[in-house]
Amino acid sequence: MNYIGTIIEESLENIDVLKMVKITKTKIEKVTGRHQTPWIKQWTVHSVEIPGNQAKDVAERISLDLDSKHAWYADFKNDINHYIIFRGKVFFIDRRNQVEYDAAKRYGISVGIPEYQVNFRAENF
Repeated sequence: MNYIGTIIEESLENIDVLKMVKITKTKIEKVTGRHQTPWIKQWTVHSVEIPGNQAKDVAERISLDLDSKHAWYADFKNDINHYIIFRGKVFFIDRRNQVEYDAAKRYGISVGIPEYQVNFRAENF
C-alpha cells in the first residue's frame, strides 16, 4: 500500500531524496510569521507518493537529510501507518494509536517544531 505525504524542499539539506519519491503536486507558499521560519522566504511544498516497500528507506533518508540548523519534520501515511520524520528520528505510528502520536508530538515540540504544526491525531477506522 502506497504512502501519501508532504515534503518541504527547503527543509532538506540534500534534495536527492526527492528522486526517490513520486511528486504528485508542488505548491510554493510565501512564508508568513505563522510559519515561524524567518530564515527563508518561501516553502516549496511537494505532495508525494511513496511505494509501501520503499517507505522505510525514504523515511530514514529524509531523517538524515533534514536541515541540521533548524527544526523541521516531514510525514507520509497510508490507511494503516504514519511515518513522522525528524532529523535523526523516525516515528512509525499505528494511525489508531493516540499514545504513539502523543510521543511524536512531544518529541517535535522538544526539538523546536511549533505546537500547531504537530497536532497529530489518531483515527478510528
